[in-house]
Formats: sequence, structure tokens, C-alpha cells
Amino acid sequence: MIKNLFYSAVITSIVIGSIGCSKGGGSSSSMTADGQLHGVAPNARPSMRKPLGMVFIPPGTFHMGPSDEDINYNFTSRNRQVSIPGFWMDATEITNNEYRQFVNWVKDSLAAKELGFVKNSSATSSDSSGGAPINWAKVPSIKYDATNLEKLGNKLILAPDNRLYGKAEIDPEKLVYRQESFILSEAAKRENQGVARAKFIDRRNIKVYPDTLVWMRDFSYSYNEPMTKRYYAHPAFGNYPVVGVNWKQAVAFCHWRTHIQNYILEKQKLAVESDFRLPSDAEWEYAARGGRTNSMFPWGNYYLRNKKGCLLANFKPGRGNYAEDGGFYTVRVDAYWPNDYGLYNMAGNVAEWTNSYFNEGSMAFIHDMSPDLRYDAKDADPPYMKRKVVRGGSWKDVGYFLQTSTKTYEYQDTAKSYIGFRTVIDLAPRF
Repeated sequence: MIKNLFYSAVITSIVIGSIGCSKGGGSSSSMTADGQLHGVAPNARPSMRKPLGMVFIPPGTFHMGPSDEDINYNFTSRNRQVSIPGFWMDATEITNNEYRQFVNWVKDSLAAKELGFVKNSSATSSDSSGGAPINWAKVPSIKYDATNLEKLGNKLILAPDNRLYGKAEIDPEKLVYRQESFILSEAAKRENQGVARAKFIDRRNIKVYPDTLVWMRDFSYSYNEPMTKRYYAHPAFGNYPVVGVNWKQAVAFCHWRTHIQNYILEKQKLAVESDFRLPSDAEWEYAARGGRTNSMFPWGNYYLRNKKGCLLANFKPGRGNYAEDGGFYTVRVDAYWPNDYGLYNMAGNVAEWTNSYFNEGSMAFIHDMSPDLRYDAKDADPPYMKRKVVRGGSWKDVGYFLQTSTKTYEYQDTAKSYIGFRTVIDLAPRF
């Protein structure tokens, strides 16, 4: 009898518990069967899978800046201890193929709009210009040969005066991505409390095609025309890092990557995650060190060669023996050994954009918890306000710039043949 009563009590508790959980878990009702507090979860399921091609950088504390005092830079690179929360980072630099997916998406969405491949349905992804949703089922039927290009009109193809032998081609200047963002940093300011939400929405149009002429522009009296013609267009360079992309274009790529990810997550009724973004200055250095807090390079101290005499990165050895490291210009993004976090080419190959504004005295006043100094400069701002921190050194740099503590800058509206980028994302903990 006692045993039967025990089973009855267990069954009753399971039934009551299940009723309470079902009401508290997914229902929008504020009432529960037992009148108790159970909580109401969002109407979405956690969570997205591991981001493709990314590795997890665990939270931790490290000494940011040079471990040995550098008298020439002791005001811009002071050493201080900071803490970084965990995040996910691309294992490699963004490749030509990966960036081409972005460019092609913009091209397809604009072409679909011109051809009328749109639907009045919220279930489809909007185009790059912020217009009506695109019917992506029809997009594969678009053919970009000479005959069909004429159907797109002058809004996408080269004007007749700009053509060689009259051949119709896509005009790179017309591949424009419509970027819309909510500026949290402005909305969070105390003096902006009560201000209309529309005041914090930023809308801008970004030309997305990489500047292939940087290979010639960056080097005077130097023959680099083959790289201008082939680097972005030839399949042999598909897994090489994209270059000729300025900071604004890199940010637009992050925005687009977030857009296509969230479209799928919402379609599958999964929780929407935070945005893809460029790493902060501190996050980049922390990731590059790979847990070696006082090491000069991602692989440790103190040399650029291993014990066999082999170079450990793609840079400018000695007085300019560019080919000695195995690559005259850039190399594949997965070349050389990764650091202890699994990140490739955190030194050399291409330098990388960060999200941080470059200020000579920032180490004296940035926070010790996830430090970052950001400023999104306007076109009318003076040049010094457009400086963004660039990290890692490149294929054309000497060994000093490969040190994890070395930072320099470039202007946010400037593209170079030796600057690329990789992205990061903050994912919710799995529980």
C-alpha cells in the first residue's frame, strides 16, 4: 500500500510539473496551472551550430602590449593586464572565394530586382538595396552572358562608352550593398534617453567590389599588373586572402554574413545570435597569442625560423628575399602551422583590419575588461579620425610587424594590397 501511494505521488508530481513547464516554456500566457512562478522562455529554440570555419577563443586574462619595453613606442604600446570574454573567430583570413559569395549575392539581388523576381512575402530574404523581398528560387535562372546582360539595363552594366569592343559587362561600381544598422552605442548614452528610435538607425550604401588596382597603386616603379588582372578573378587564387577591401567594406561583409545567417535561423525558428563583426584590437592580440601571454610571436619566442631554419610566416625576410618563405606575394590562408588556438596566419600573409579606432594614448585609459575604443568616422571627419588599428603584419612587411604586440593603422576608406580581415561572433553559452 505504501509503495502504491509512492508511485501515485510520483505520477501526480510529473503531471503537475509537465503542465507547469508547458505553460511556462512556450506559452505567452501569464497564468500557470499551479499559480507558481515558472518563467517564460522566448519563442525560439537554442541554438545555432558551430560557425563554419571558426574556432572558439576561450575567456582569459593576458598582458596586452610588448613584454619587453620598446623605447620608441612606449607611449603607444604600454603593457597592461586586460581580460577578454570568450568568442568565436575565423580560423583563417577571409578568402577571395568567401568574399566573392558576398559580391555575387549583391549582384544577384540587384539583378533579380531589375528582372522583377520579387515577392510580397516576409518569408523571403530582402535584396541588397533594401527593397522588396527577392524570390531566390528564380535567381539561378539569371544568366550573365552578353545577351542577357542587356536586359539588366544601364543600372548594372557598363555604359557603352566604358566597354571594350562593345562587350556588355557588369559594372563593379554599381554593385552596392544597402547596410542598415541600429547604433547601440548612441542609444545607450544617458543624454539620449527618450530620443526616438529612428535617430539611432544608420543607413548607408557600400560599394562591395574589391579594388584590384591596389596591386599597382601601392608600389611605385614595380611591375604588378598580373596580380591586378588575376588575383581576384582567377580560380587559382580562390583560397588566398581577399585584399583591396577597405574597412567599410569589411564591416559590410560582416553585416551581410549576419543577414544571411539570421534569415536561416528565423526560418528554422532558432534563436537569433549576435552579429558577426571585426575583432577589437585587444581581442585580436589575445587570439594571436594563443594563450602565450608574454611571447613575441604567435608561435612563441624569439625567432622567425624554426630549428631547421624554415621561416614560420609569410613576410619580407632579411633585406627583401620575398620568395624565401614560399610565397612571393600572399599565400593560401591555411599555409604554415596554426597557433595554439587553431588560428592560421595571425602573423604575416596579410595584415588585418580590427574594429578599433587608433589612438596613440589609448592604452592609458581603455578599460581592463574587454577593452575597445570605437569611432565610426563620417566622410567629413578629418583623416586622423578615420584611423583604424591594423594588426599582424603582411607579406611585404619586415619581421617587427609580425610581433603580436605591434599595432599600426590605416584609414577606414583606404584599401591596400596587403590588408585583409577575419570576423568574430559572440555566441550564447550552450546549456
